[in-house]
Amino acid sequence: QDLYYCFVCVFLSLSLLPSSTEPPDNVPISFRNHSGPLLEGHQYTLQCEVHNVAPVENLTVTFYRGQTALGQLQSNNTEKKPVTEIFTLNINTSKEDDGVQYWCVAELELGPEGPQPPIVLSSHQRIRATVLYKPQLLVPPHPDRITITEGSPLQLNCTAVGNPSPSYTWVLPPSSLLPSNSNVLTIKSVASEHGGQYTCEVSNKVGNVTVMFHVDVEGLELTSTKLPPITTTSMTTTTPNSSTSSTLIHRFIMCFMLLFSVVV
Repeated sequence: QDLYYCFVCVFLSLSLLPSSTEPPDNVPISFRNHSGPLLEGHQYTLQCEVHNVAPVENLTVTFYRGQTALGQLQSNNTEKKPVTEIFTLNINTSKEDDGVQYWCVAELELGPEGPQPPIVLSSHQRIRATVLYKPQLLVPPHPDRITITEGSPLQLNCTAVGNPSPSYTWVLPPSSLLPSNSNVLTIKSVASEHGGQYTCEVSNKVGNVTVMFHVDVEGLELTSTKLPPITTTSMTTTTPNSSTSSTLIHRFIMCFMLLFSVVV
């Protein structure tokens, strides 16, 4: 029933048009002088063709990016017979445009005497943009030097996004045998030979970006146990003085003689 009502509305609208009025029968959209993917940061021209429309001076065309109107243009052609009118709009691309759809809408406004609402025809086919852009890092900036203790884990990250998807190439210190083509380089246990400069080059066919890491590896400090100081005690042997011994013997003899004289 709704479809039948729609056909009736269109039929009545067209039957009310003046004899010199022709609603557009096709509104294709394209990029002027370009086909294929777009490049980030470049300017391109959208082109909307309105076929077989009259009077063209009453025609307004609106360009859309998704559901956002980019601009509205009106013809300054005073031709009364049906013509094909081309409208253009310049756009500058960014990586956020990758995957969005562009389309246009043609509106023929004939005033109070024309059909209400005005005749509107949009693009049958929409353009889905593919935007190529060079790799852009997703990780925050890293310190100029990374200091890590021997035996600790180390992870170097240079994850990026780009279209087409980027590839990763690592240049490692000469003594470090860790070939890798991943976005994250992981060392489970750092050794002294892992110190040095690491370079991660992220690239696709649009461009490249280089990230450098300088790693300093600190050795483990050996903790020594201090023993208490050793105290040496020296024993001194006292030897009797010879003069003292002679004096004692002499006194003993004198006492013995005195005792003998008393007895006799």
